[in-house]
Amino acid sequence: MDLVNKLESKTATIGVIGMDYVGLPLAVRFCEEGFRVIGFDIDSEKIRRLAAGESSLKCIQAERISDLLAMGRYELTNNYDRLSESDCIIICVSMRLNEKKKPDLNYLEFIVDQVAQRLRPGQLVSLEGITYPGLTREILLPRFGAGGFRAGHDYYLIYAIGQEDPDGSCIAARTVPKVIGGITPACARAGQALYAKIADRVVVMSSPEIAEFAKILENAFLCVNIALVNELKMLAERMNLDIWEVIDAAATKPFRFMPFNPGPGVGGHCIPIDPCFLSWKAKEFDFTTRIIELAGEINAGMPYYIVSKAVEALNSYGKPLKDSRILILGIAYTKDIADASESPAFKIIELLAARGALVEYHDPFIPTTSPHLYPEKCRSSVPLDLDRLGDYDLVILVTDHSSFPYEQIHEHSRLILDTQNAFKTRSDKIIKA
Repeated sequence: MDLVNKLESKTATIGVIGMDYVGLPLAVRFCEEGFRVIGFDIDSEKIRRLAAGESSLKCIQAERISDLLAMGRYELTNNYDRLSESDCIIICVSMRLNEKKKPDLNYLEFIVDQVAQRLRPGQLVSLEGITYPGLTREILLPRFGAGGFRAGHDYYLIYAIGQEDPDGSCIAARTVPKVIGGITPACARAGQALYAKIADRVVVMSSPEIAEFAKILENAFLCVNIALVNELKMLAERMNLDIWEVIDAAATKPFRFMPFNPGPGVGGHCIPIDPCFLSWKAKEFDFTTRIIELAGEINAGMPYYIVSKAVEALNSYGKPLKDSRILILGIAYTKDIADASESPAFKIIELLAARGALVEYHDPFIPTTSPHLYPEKCRSSVPLDLDRLGDYDLVILVTDHSSFPYEQIHEHSRLILDTQNAFKTRSDKIIKA
């Protein structure tokens, strides 16, 4: 197999489509293993920043990118004609749900068509990221076969699970196993040869569908357990109990318990989306994923709960929500990252503004937001001026970034709604939610 020989000799060129939280670390890892990598992205501004050696990911220091660019191993482009230069093409693009909670495949199909138009014999195509069981076979395979190409003979097609940790601690780490499934055994062998260059262990499944389902199982597991602890948080509040202390007590058991923390909802590219993809696909088989759908409803309802707690907190000080000045601390979907994808902060701000509150936010990782995500006056992060915190009627901690000076925030604020149990000081002006 000529491709395997190229991978073994590291003369193969790797093309990675999508320079975000999945694609960028993959591109860097392959570069650092000695491969030439071409990074593709439709966003010309993102390409410009990366070409200047900038990085928005905690786990990828700017110096690593600059060094690879200087060595000539890493190139960046939005010219998809250059896909023909790649021996292996890894598709790492995000997918979203439409208004009816169904998969929006438009962007993925656009990218797949770009690849299909330039596919040449001997190439390997790997799909990573959000999926549903059958997507690789149903969407990619027919498009690549339209020109007469046969998977496993003329080219190779696989699905690979992206095992990324959003806090950046083990993104694209060699010690994290890579799970793949090939359309044919030959496809699987080619995929194994590719990922063995950056992972100590490549786990080959019997089909892409198994790997796709495994990816959703991972995120459904998180979604359901987060929903469980969120529901129990609301029950514990009615019982006048501290759910975080309850979790600490349960976590003393060294087996058959895994602690999950409650919060203001779920965000990110996977947990709010992957399970919905499975629920949608399940309907083709006359099956309802009741637990997953209920978990999604509970997590989606958490911003409403947070707003109700804000109303309650303000009322206890004789202040209505309308015309109250509120500062949201943190809008990233999890701590210490520059990504607000599907963050529950969006809905919290929307609900507060709809009820007449004057809302601003501070997030050191996200200086500006897209205009359609926030009200007119809430598009840019305001400075965290400790001396002016007292001007706000309420501070709501949504994302518990490590850099926040919690003691000083407590000292200077009038009233705090803590959704993450981040403030360790016991105080009448700190309300847990």
